[in-house]
Amino acid sequence: MTGTGLLVIGDVVTDVVALHGGSARSGLAVGTDTAADIVLRPGGSGANTASWAARLGADARILTRAGFDTADWHAAELRRFGVRPHLRVDPDRPTAVVIAMVDVTGERSMLTNRGAGGHIGTGDWDESLLDGVGHLHLSGYTLFAEPGLQLSRLAMAEASRRGVSISVDPASTGFLRSFGVERFVQETLTAQLIIPNLDEALLLTGEATAEGAAESLSLRYGAAAVKLGSRGALMARDGKLAARVPALTTEVVDSIGAGDAFAAGLLTALLSGAADEAALDAGRRAGAEAVTVLGGRPRVLPSDLGTKELYPLNTN
Repeated sequence: MTGTGLLVIGDVVTDVVALHGGSARSGLAVGTDTAADIVLRPGGSGANTASWAARLGADARILTRAGFDTADWHAAELRRFGVRPHLRVDPDRPTAVVIAMVDVTGERSMLTNRGAGGHIGTGDWDESLLDGVGHLHLSGYTLFAEPGLQLSRLAMAEASRRGVSISVDPASTGFLRSFGVERFVQETLTAQLIIPNLDEALLLTGEATAEGAAESLSLRYGAAAVKLGSRGALMARDGKLAARVPALTTEVVDSIGAGDAFAAGLLTALLSGAADEAALDAGRRAGAEAVTVLGGRPRVLPSDLGTKELYPLNTN
């Protein structure tokens, strides 16, 4: 018998977020200084999803790998949001780092060093991680290095054997192209739900529309929830459009983590037995809240302030 817990396998990352006053095209002054507000945040797609899910009431756990430099900090931050971290410490490598440059529209460009996260593998797995778990969620980043690919195969096989449902977030069009689009689909077909953004959905299917991509993906996975940003989200099941919700109007500060929050809201609702439209609504509400916060984690509540949340590096 499966439980009701949510196990995420994915990355934990040290995010360096630089909020500058320009646009994506003209924001950075080449060869000189650009004024920016710069903060350090705990991040990572998998860790963000687990943190949002825990904040939304899920029994959220994460299997992840951090470096010797910041593992204790990342474990404490995950616990602060209610996540049960199964955090493996790499004694030889630092934690993954992402430098995210965010423009005035909230759009971001990222420089990524996967660090310890790129070396998570089967040695980090234990079958007991699935005890009490009803759903396994994989961040696509896990598959893009060979050790993580082997881990993903092992975890999905064990989840299937136990009757635990599985979802996957493709994570990145750049990594998808490098890994191979059809290869990614073949490696993840054990999942019953895929949660791409629009660009990822179109890339994975070759379709021209969100609806066509969602329907095509749902024929292969069973269900597909496509994140459409300012256009909301839609869900297809077994080749047919099942539900759609418009976006919520909100002031965008930073789009980092919005897709992770959407996945958390969607999965938490589905685990509680919600229908597709209600689950999409929960996803869009979490995503709408995420874009009002700098960084990829939930807003810090007054009760969370026993520990520091942000570490300003520079404010110009």
